[in-house]
Order: sequence, then structure tokens, then C-alpha cells
Amino acid sequence: MYDPRIEKLAKLLIHYSLGIKKGQKLLIQSTMQAEPLLEAAYKEAILAGAHITNLVGLPNAQEIFYKHASDEQLEYISPLNELVTEEFDAMLNIMAGYNTKALSGVDPQRIAKSRRAGARLQTRFMERAAAGELHWTLTAYPTNAAAQDANMSLTEYADFVFGAGLLDHDDPVAEWRRIEAEQEKICSFLNTKSELRIVSKDTDISMSIAGRKWINCSGHENFPDGEVFTGPVEDSVNGHIRFSFPGIYAGKEIEDIRLEFKEGKVVQASARKGEELLHALLETDAGACYVGEVAVGTNFGIQKFTRNMLFDEKIGGTVHLALGSGYPESGAKNQSGIHWDMLCDMRQEGKIYADSELIYQDGKFLRKE
Repeated sequence: MYDPRIEKLAKLLIHYSLGIKKGQKLLIQSTMQAEPLLEAAYKEAILAGAHITNLVGLPNAQEIFYKHASDEQLEYISPLNELVTEEFDAMLNIMAGYNTKALSGVDPQRIAKSRRAGARLQTRFMERAAAGELHWTLTAYPTNAAAQDANMSLTEYADFVFGAGLLDHDDPVAEWRRIEAEQEKICSFLNTKSELRIVSKDTDISMSIAGRKWINCSGHENFPDGEVFTGPVEDSVNGHIRFSFPGIYAGKEIEDIRLEFKEGKVVQASARKGEELLHALLETDAGACYVGEVAVGTNFGIQKFTRNMLFDEKIGGTVHLALGSGYPESGAKNQSGIHWDMLCDMRQEGKIYADSELIYQDGKFLRKE
């Protein structure tokens, strides 16, 4: 059945999120499950005058690769990936997996080996993005697999996905611009602060944010969106944190993650389930034990945990930390082959202090400017 929200989303992604201009080189990648959105985005980009390359993935390619590739193949970097990272102007990645648990039986060390090999390219990607040379957007198309993860029917999940993007509004772009203006007040306020302390259940963690820039996320790189983030000073993170929701990596869940930091580095890590994967990720490379991002979710239209971090990290009333690579536009310097977000609920007993002043309580900012 035709859904008019798909065409509305395609227009928003091409014109608002990516800002495609005539003559730009654009990569669009997904699976055939997202065919309606792929075609709508392709048409919109053609009308905008872009030069488009489409990459459509095989249903079981990742599972086959990680289970059967040799070490040489795991560490191989495709010249096509090099070309895209260095030469393309824009990338649109539409998440539409066939099986979110496809990598559940894969040795986490094999994934870590491949991530280590790709660290240089990931760093280059982030450098070009920070310089404004490469615009990228990650979005999601509703599939049965994702709906099952979220404990919804496909119809319910589609309504959730499109609703989170404000596509039910007559003018969703105007809504996102309103959100951008509101979040800019928060970023401007936090840019004047030097120290951040996050307190919640089994959590008391502090870090320096001096000289770092808070980034206003309002639908350009991620869609849907709704967060503000920065990269803490790399050796400044101290304390302990317990993540309220499972950490998701390559379709695997790690439950009840607890980390302790000293001078920026994870010195103790445990999990009730998936601890082997947790330690494998921490051992990916030297940068995997450091925080690349600290963020506050601001999208109160997203309140349900869906096991898809594109949505979950935006939940209004949460914070998240990402281990691994940081975004250079925030001033972050940490480099790694991973960037792994983990989510902490702040809606009950949660507090954030900036330079010892209470600025956030029970999931909401007390001060925005």
C-alpha cells in the first residue's frame, strides 16, 4: 500500500538533511526491503541534479563474511570504500536489515579485527564530515525484523518510525527547524561550561568539557534526531556508570553494563549478559577504552526502547556515552575502529551538574540558557 509519508521522508532527507545540490556525488545504500524509500530518494536526488551511486546489500552478506572470511579478508579495505570516503559529497544510509540477529553466532574477536582495520578510514570519514566536505545521513525504514525487536506489529512500528521523524506534521521541516532553535539554546549554554557530572542510579561520573563544542542534532546526520552532544576531554573521565538499557552491538545485546573510569580510561567493566563481547569491544584498539561522546537525548516523542540506537539514543530523558571514536567537530580527539553508544535512563533520580550547578533533573533541563 502506498504511504505518502515515504515520499515526504525522501524529500526531507535529500533537501533538508543532506542539502543535495546539482552536480554533487551521492551514495545511497540499503537493502531491497527499503525499495519504496530507495526509489523515492533516488528520484528526488535525480531531480536535484545529483550524480548517484546505489549500493544494495545482500540479505546474508555480513553473516557469511564474518563467519567465513580469512584474516586477510577481514582486514581488507575495499578501494570502493576508499573512493567514497575521499571523493563523494554525500552519503545516505537507510537501515533495513533482514535479520537483526544475523551476527549473534559470530566470534566477537572477528568483528573487532575488521573494525581495527577500518579505523583509519573511519577517522578520515569523520574528518571530512567535520570539515563540511562530506554530508551524511543515517535513517531507518520499517521492517518486520526491526518491528519484532521493538515488540510491535509492522504497522505500529511504521507509525513509530514516521512519527519519530515528525512526518505526520504538515511541514516536518519547519518542526525540525523549531527544534534546532530550541536545542541551540542548550548548546550555547553548555559551551560556557567546563565540567560535567552525571548522577543516576549506580552512576556518578564526571568529565571535563572545557574547550569542547556542543553539537545540535536536529535531523541532518541522523534522522529522526533529537540530542545534543560533545566529546569530553579524553583523559578527564572519572567515576562509574551503570547503563539502564542493554547495549546493542552487531545485533547482540549486552545487559546490565557497568563501567568504571580512571583518568579517561575504562579500568573495570562487567555485564550480566554478554560480558565476553563487552571485553572484546574494549580490546578493539587503544581508543576503544575511552569516551568519544557524551550526549543528552531530547526527543520526547520517543519514549519506548526499540533496540535500535538510531531511535533509542534520542529518547527524551536519557543520556548516552559512546566508547571509541569521537566527532572532530566537537573537538574530540579520540580515534578508534568503534563508536558504540550506551544508554542511561535519567527520568528517575537523574541529575546533571555543570560547573557544580544543577542544570538537569529527572530527565529535563532546568536551565537552557
